Amino acid sequence: MTETADRELTCQELVELVSDYLEDALPADTRRRFDEHLASCPFCQIYLEQMRQTIRAAGYLPDPSITPAAFEVLLEHFRKWR
Repeated sequence: MTETADRELTCQELVELVSDYLEDALPADTRRRFDEHLASCPFCQIYLEQMRQTIRAAGYLPDPSITPAAFEVLLEHFRKWR
């Protein structure tokens, strides 16, 4: 194991990895670190649950609820946010 794989995940790192976690796309060592952090951090537990609820709610939005142009604007803002 490398030093990075041994190091505890920070809250910021967890936030950056949450999509891959929810899509079950994390490497095993990163998934283990994610789960370990989650087990001891109530704030990240809340964040993860909020993300799950957002995904469930977004699944009920009808397709025409956002125009392609508005989607592109939102996507561009998201890219800049990182």
